[in-house]
Amino acid sequence: MKTHVSAVLIAFMCAATSLSASFDLATTKAPVATPKPKDVTVHEDKRIDDYFWLREKENPAVKSYLEQENAYTESVLAPAKELRAALYAEMRGRIKEDDVSAKVAFRGYQYYTRTEKDKQYTIYCRIADAPGAQEEVLLDLNELGKGKPYIAVGHYRVSDDGKRLAYSIDWTGYRQYEVFVMDLATKQPVPQQIGKVADLDWAGGSDVLYCVTENDAKRSDKLHRWVLSSGRHELVYEDKDELFNLAVGKTRDSRFVLCTAESKVTTEVFALDATKADAKPVSLLGRTNDIKYFADHHAGRFYYVTNRDGAKNYKVVSAPDTAPTQTTDTIPHNLAIKIEATDVFATHMVVHERENGLPQLAVYDFATGQSKRFAMPDEVYEVSADQNWNYDAAEYRFRYQSLARPASVFASNFATGERRLLKETEVLGGFKSSDYQAERVWAAMRDGTKVPLSIVYRRDLDRTKPQPLYLYGYGSYGISMPITFSSARVSLLNRGLIYVIAHIRGGGELGEEWREAGRMEKKMTTFNDFVDCGQWLVDHGWTTPGQMVTSGGSAGGLLMGAVLNQRPDLFKAALVVVPFVDVLNTMLDATLPLTTEEYVEWGNPNIKEQYLWMRAYSPYDNLKRAAYPNMLVNVSFYDSQVPYWEGAKYLAKVRTLNTGNHALLLHTNFGAGHSGAAGRYDALNDVARDYAFFLSALGLTQQTTP
Repeated sequence: MKTHVSAVLIAFMCAATSLSASFDLATTKAPVATPKPKDVTVHEDKRIDDYFWLREKENPAVKSYLEQENAYTESVLAPAKELRAALYAEMRGRIKEDDVSAKVAFRGYQYYTRTEKDKQYTIYCRIADAPGAQEEVLLDLNELGKGKPYIAVGHYRVSDDGKRLAYSIDWTGYRQYEVFVMDLATKQPVPQQIGKVADLDWAGGSDVLYCVTENDAKRSDKLHRWVLSSGRHELVYEDKDELFNLAVGKTRDSRFVLCTAESKVTTEVFALDATKADAKPVSLLGRTNDIKYFADHHAGRFYYVTNRDGAKNYKVVSAPDTAPTQTTDTIPHNLAIKIEATDVFATHMVVHERENGLPQLAVYDFATGQSKRFAMPDEVYEVSADQNWNYDAAEYRFRYQSLARPASVFASNFATGERRLLKETEVLGGFKSSDYQAERVWAAMRDGTKVPLSIVYRRDLDRTKPQPLYLYGYGSYGISMPITFSSARVSLLNRGLIYVIAHIRGGGELGEEWREAGRMEKKMTTFNDFVDCGQWLVDHGWTTPGQMVTSGGSAGGLLMGAVLNQRPDLFKAALVVVPFVDVLNTMLDATLPLTTEEYVEWGNPNIKEQYLWMRAYSPYDNLKRAAYPNMLVNVSFYDSQVPYWEGAKYLAKVRTLNTGNHALLLHTNFGAGHSGAAGRYDALNDVARDYAFFLSALGLTQQTTP
């Protein structure tokens, strides 16, 4: 039954005056991970790791311990059982469970996906552009995933001639993708022996498939070519530099297959003629340290997005495909605007830009050399490419959303600018965007730098006093945190929480200088920024430490660990997701996935100077005796990016040093990888648990929602 909004918020205000946590810490005793000291000393820095043994994935004692932790977490969260059920029901109630995506026209068919009520997974379909045509189901993940704990599509590529579909499936969450090829006329599998890949794409036609495979450390290092009609397989290129990964993709005009070798700071692109089954890779601009470039092709020329010639925030240059190094500027460098990517079509090029921390789309007309940006209606928003399969397209498909506005897919005409709405995500349950306020503010850091904060809350929230607030961050790899809508998050907003994204240094929101200010020897700046953002929100009356919760995942989990060591008093609770917290041990083990290629992001700990950078902030190695806030650490057993044991070791050690009486919880997902549960209902259940943890920490378990 709906409750009047103002009455709910008044009730919330009364409850918020004394936010006492609602956890059961008495019924069940927390599990204890047995200390088994291991000397991990390097560079004469004495370190003893009591929990190194938790890496033993096949050890029954490890799994038993993780299962005990799961049971303990459920016991502590038991008082919120009804709240979790209510949250799940609310979040599911906002989803249009029977839904269809915006269709993509290609080779006489409309391709799309859809979902069905009570089914976990997506169904991939197409329908012919003909009167009376019937839907063709290409992939039904609900059928393929029966009896399996996990299933996710990695790649989905229709061949140029529309005759075949190449797709890949991850069966565990470990991001190892098994390749399948389907004859689209018969829906029968095409014989092939490709196995597991990291990336793939067709050459011209439907007989030649390029695939990238990984080594034992999950570095994408080899490019292969398969000719399906003959079964011929050959290794086309191998990159032996441990800093680089390979990716493969065809230009939209289908003239070239491009293999891009990329480290965190350098790229090299190889071009192969897509019309030849024996094409040899040709390096376009070579490989120069700290120089990146990304290529596309149009009308006899390669177009590059590059930071060459001092173009720190990138520019666009082009060169004849017969002389790919003879470049001239197409769009010059502008330090105030970062060029992130281009989408090339027959008559126009869409340039993805970022200015003042916000994404922009600009359309470049090849005929006139003029550009014009798309207009954006909100103060703070996210815009990104949607599916654009056709080189000869007359319009560009893009996805637009904000913290208060659900995602919509539009198509904008290149010539006229006319915009069509193709699909607007429906949010059920009485949701109205106008009930919520999204805004951008700038917070001053300790060194005077201003950091942008993206904020959303209910318009009728009493902003004259501090309110419960959820602060989120990431700040690594030059990744800009997307300002996206979440229908699940509405359950927190309706309970009076303010949601804030801190766009801290180390990310890419304000260009390459923003990234460089928070990586390698300057990484501590990222953590200081997040602390300063939290303190700024307190100092400016948005919230108080007793009302503020926080979260981050992966490298954002590193952020959480470092910040909680620095200021454990600043937050009431922290959700720490698949966290990269055992920095030194992980970076010293070159056999682990993703380790060596990260040397140019964090540093190489085999070099003493760089080891000391990481030693100063590595969360696991800097835990101290302190009153840590309520903490829920989520890990996944099949995570290939951040192994489960990092979070498990971290939580076990926190317990030995904690001087407070807060809930310290660990949850292991035994049927997922880095991104969590694959099924949409399973994922909602996980969100309900996480939100119930936050609300329990804030003492808001009895709060109803409008």
